[in-house]
Amino acid sequence: MKGRHILVVNVFFAPNTYGGATIVAEQVARALIRRTGARVSAVSLIARGDLAPYAMIRTDAGGIASYLINMPAGRSGRAAWDNPEVTARVAALIDGLEPDLLHVHCVQEIGAGVIGEAKARGLPVVLSVHDFWWLCARQFMLRPDHSYCGQNPVRIEACRGCVTDFPAARERFAFLQAQAAQADLVTYPSRFARELSEGSGLAPGRGVVWENGVRLPGPGFARAQAGRRARDGRVSFGFLGGPSQLKGWPLIRQAFAGLGRSDYRLVLVEGSLDGSWWKGADFSPFSGEVEVYPRFAQEEMDAFYAGIDVVLFPSQWKETFGLAIREAVARGIAVIQTDSGGTTEHPAVGDLIPIGAGPNMLRAQIAATLDNPVRGREAVKVQDFDGQARAFAGLAEPLVSDV
Repeated sequence: MKGRHILVVNVFFAPNTYGGATIVAEQVARALIRRTGARVSAVSLIARGDLAPYAMIRTDAGGIASYLINMPAGRSGRAAWDNPEVTARVAALIDGLEPDLLHVHCVQEIGAGVIGEAKARGLPVVLSVHDFWWLCARQFMLRPDHSYCGQNPVRIEACRGCVTDFPAARERFAFLQAQAAQADLVTYPSRFARELSEGSGLAPGRGVVWENGVRLPGPGFARAQAGRRARDGRVSFGFLGGPSQLKGWPLIRQAFAGLGRSDYRLVLVEGSLDGSWWKGADFSPFSGEVEVYPRFAQEEMDAFYAGIDVVLFPSQWKETFGLAIREAVARGIAVIQTDSGGTTEHPAVGDLIPIGAGPNMLRAQIAATLDNPVRGREAVKVQDFDGQARAFAGLAEPLVSDV
């Protein structure tokens, strides 16, 4: 990829980082620059009242030219998946920058029309699917009552009971499928994500598994972890999912409420941008110590993981990957998790809790961990972002070589 110019499209991008897909997009872009000599630019969204609607500003994000499109308030529902204003600005950016490849990540609010504009200009496109937005108008395949949909494959006619405007949802489904079909290559972070998506009609035959990398532990991690354990012998559980049904927080509350013991710590990460996740939260069901840990950058994750022994991941939907799980097992940290799709595709899977199960199974695994804490667990070999970037270069090089 040396000398190749890649334009990355994602709803968020540095300096406005939010969510696992954004971390992947940023880290792979930087690794491509560092390891392959590629040039990378990025386009993402902001929402600022002091700027004109759809105005574009340019900034620098660690050596990456970052173009930010300002989104106005009061947008239509359709604009979340087909926004001609954003599409036109991305098209103009393509014309001006003349990149060799368009790498499309999450395009919520950007709209999928950017794929068609790139192909109309003869530009190769790699679409990287990170979640089920391409299949589900509600994005996470959760019904209005927050239970998992369970369709496999997804058939739009079965979505009537979940959406308020079924004709619009059907039009959305057809539009996104048509746009995805124009991509030269579609990547998925797990076999589960690829099989469900292709089986549901999303660009069948064009998909490959491109496994996400993670930031691996630094040289001082093991020492910091051992030091914390020597100072405090309690088992420390960590939860990074936020106070939502989607990530299983109500299940955690119920499980600990009936535990009947206090010899533990529970560390909750404040992942929101405005500090709102745990503000005013009721922790009275927990008899052990509960700590809210501040939002942290990639470079700071070792300090968080050195302070816990177990990651709780009781997700209530079938996820595509599970970045936090890979970060944990790469550091020898145990995971208690549900049978949540792509999160289980690694060699450290234990007894999985079925999605929709009540708190008893989670409570039993928490109690068993407290009774028999496993310290010094062997780390699992996990791919890092450099390895992910090398894999991407291998996938993309044939596409740009033909241009």
